[in-house]
Amino acid sequence: MDMNIVLLPGDGIGPEITEQAVAVLKKVADKFGHNVTLTEELIGGCAIDATGKPLPQETVDACKKADAVFLGAVGGPKWDNLDGATRPEAGLLGIRKELGLFANLRPAKLFPELSSACFLRPDIVENGIDVMVVRELTGGIYFGQPQGQEVRDGIRYGYNTMVYNEDEVRRIARTAFEAAMKRDKRVCSVDKANVLEVSRLWRAVVEEVAAEYPEVELSHMYVDNAAMQLVRDPNQFDVVVTGNLFGDILSDEAAVITGSIGMLPSASLNKSGSGLFEPIHGSAPDIAGQNKANPLASILSMAMMLRHSFNLIKEANAIEDAVQKVLREGYRTGDIMSDGGTLVGCNTMGNLVVERL
Repeated sequence: MDMNIVLLPGDGIGPEITEQAVAVLKKVADKFGHNVTLTEELIGGCAIDATGKPLPQETVDACKKADAVFLGAVGGPKWDNLDGATRPEAGLLGIRKELGLFANLRPAKLFPELSSACFLRPDIVENGIDVMVVRELTGGIYFGQPQGQEVRDGIRYGYNTMVYNEDEVRRIARTAFEAAMKRDKRVCSVDKANVLEVSRLWRAVVEEVAAEYPEVELSHMYVDNAAMQLVRDPNQFDVVVTGNLFGDILSDEAAVITGSIGMLPSASLNKSGSGLFEPIHGSAPDIAGQNKANPLASILSMAMMLRHSFNLIKEANAIEDAVQKVLREGYRTGDIMSDGGTLVGCNTMGNLVVERL
């Protein structure tokens, strides 16, 4: 297979972790006989320094032509005094909009080897955690109209509108069911259908989509119960699909129970199945350039790219298996040293994964 991938290393530790993820990608491509074309572009703070803009048009054009986009991280204290439209983070929001990324896939996977880093009881996580939260990104209460603030009869009001149409629900539901087909074939749709009309529509449309996937088991759960169940028994879930607001909260909850955001990848997909893949941990400017960063979230984001944009399941599994082998052998970066082990730097950790491949 030919793969045209744009790299956006970005700021802080972004270039370091991207370098290790690319080394893993090249090893997998060689091992399985794929051709990879890599193009590097600017985004975030480094783009501001070079061009005055957090998202140059050259970057947008290259990303739109690519099969997939891989991001390191954006931001840092150097650019904190800029206004919102010119901050590094505006580049990330901009590229998501330009690429039409409507689905955020956030796996919360705790390898059993790192169970001591988890905040939950040992008996709950002794076999690890593996939950995928699929969040709708472009609709819901964050974007619904009308929204604003006004004064009515001398009283200040603030208001937002939670709105979804059936097409928006249908496409995010299909994304969730497709993800489940590559996992344990279970989808839990999270809503508030006992109170909200928008959730009643959501539930009805999700059930319509479920009929297209008879192999996948569908369940429904109210969001308040889902928040409780994620910490009570996270392994009851395989894929959780939900709207923008609920997904914002639940994906962060799912992430924190794994113990280290240095281990967590993510994917944002558009209707064509291509997308942007990135670790969730940010630019960590305090350790940038010191060979201390954990590249595993970035490496696991590469696995997500192979699985979800290219449908290369064996290749993705090979990366994840290699990561687990390295952890089983006791190698740790500083953020995951809670159970002891052999402390290694960013470069060595990346090299170890390549060797296990």
